[in-house]
Amino acid sequence: MFSKSCEYAIRSVIIISQNSKDGIKTNVKEISRRAGVPEQYIAKVLQTLSKQKLVQSMKGPGGGFYFDESNKSIKLIDIVTAIDGEGLFTACGLGLKECSEKNPCPLHASFKGIRNDIKNMLANTSISELSDNLRESLFTSN
Repeated sequence: MFSKSCEYAIRSVIIISQNSKDGIKTNVKEISRRAGVPEQYIAKVLQTLSKQKLVQSMKGPGGGFYFDESNKSIKLIDIVTAIDGEGLFTACGLGLKECSEKNPCPLHASFKGIRNDIKNMLANTSISELSDNLRESLFTSN
């Protein structure tokens, strides 16, 4: 459903959120290790999230990625749209470019409901909620 980049971004922000609750800034190497993603790949994903102000970063010794008060209300939908865009919420279930309300494909009505359910779930799920309820051991099982 999500691109690999988006999956990696979600894992990363959960790790950052978990560490930020303890006042810890997390470096790329640690995020890479815990998320099971190559460092260079995760660095690019984190750069995108940082530019969108979905994570904070600090360079130098003791630096890394972290959440501050402005990040507490981030929802899963914010991460998904930052990385994958709005396509998940608008695209045709069959991948047809011509599919629309006026020219629906055979799955249009059913898939529209599924897309709306996914969008609502993402919009109502906070990153801090996920980080509170997700065991660290789940990350290393890739």
